[in-house]
Amino acid sequence: MAVNRLGMVVHQARPTAVAAAHTARAWAAAHDISCYELDVWRGGRPRRSAKEEAAAAGHPDLIVTFGGDGTFLRGARLAAVNGAAALGVNVGRVGFLTEITVDQVADALDAVHDGRATIEERMLLTLRASRPLEMPEGMEALLRYGRGPLPPPPKVRPGQGPEEVGWGIPLDVIAVNDVVFEKLARDRQAGLGVYVSGQLLASYSADAIIVATPTGSTAYSFAAGGPVVSPHMDAVVFTPVAPHIAFDRTVVAAVDEAVAVRVLPTSGRVAVSLDGQLRGVLDPGDWVAAYRAPNRLRLVRLAPTRFYHRLRDRFRLADSPATDAAPPFYHPRTPVPPDLAHLRLAFDPLPTEPLPPEAEHGE
Repeated sequence: MAVNRLGMVVHQARPTAVAAAHTARAWAAAHDISCYELDVWRGGRPRRSAKEEAAAAGHPDLIVTFGGDGTFLRGARLAAVNGAAALGVNVGRVGFLTEITVDQVADALDAVHDGRATIEERMLLTLRASRPLEMPEGMEALLRYGRGPLPPPPKVRPGQGPEEVGWGIPLDVIAVNDVVFEKLARDRQAGLGVYVSGQLLASYSADAIIVATPTGSTAYSFAAGGPVVSPHMDAVVFTPVAPHIAFDRTVVAAVDEAVAVRVLPTSGRVAVSLDGQLRGVLDPGDWVAAYRAPNRLRLVRLAPTRFYHRLRDRFRLADSPATDAAPPFYHPRTPVPPDLAHLRLAFDPLPTEPLPPEAEHGE
């Protein structure tokens, strides 16, 4: 894809991120490409929504983030609502979602601009709710200490008014990793009914319920005991956190099954967070449904994704002292058999040789 307008999301508190962003600006200037910084926290003014940010920057077709996974999630949401591609530059501690390091910025931008990069799509979540999400007065002052301003509560999707309560009010918001419903007060459990495809599955008294995408399965859901789900598939994963119930397992729902959470009458108030950012508070009787969004996240990849290599590396899965070292690759040196040709491979296979005529006829 040729880059016509470049957007950047920069972690300003990290000098390495700021320096890498200067490299991107210089690259854009050398190629006569407009470059804008997005999601800048302006003193005394509230943050804008993702659509407002993208519009103010002239709708970039590539958004590059400079920071860790948190910064990448900010940029990814901006990219997804605008149909842009997202590229993450890692200057954080984990970097599970980011693609390149700071010394690769110029080469990566060349690869994208010259059409040598590929685009990998990821599933996103969106929401419907019994009412528009709201933030109680005083919440931002309580939570903002040491941080920038909170994003605003999600708006109702354009053209659909708040009177459409039967199926839920459609909220103009997406989540890349997860939607989390968690207790607001330390001394009050969250009483939550979880519904899958409109049917009650279970009632939980818990610290939280996490509804995650496959991309988010290695984030908060994983830390709470949830499974690792390949990002190449579509599914809705929900995991209870510290539930007072014998059934404390994760459930992986099909991609066409919405997961709804209702706050039960005896519950305390419940906070709703998207990708780790508080976006509203629910009262008893309120409900929110999470389901696959119609748009998808478009990630820039400079090489085929090696998800399991990254998983092994980030979580140090090869460090068990009780085992011998395993070879890093399983890579047969012969052509791929016909019955395996449809599988996703982490390496470039040798060309498949045509079968002899007798094999084709089962002789």
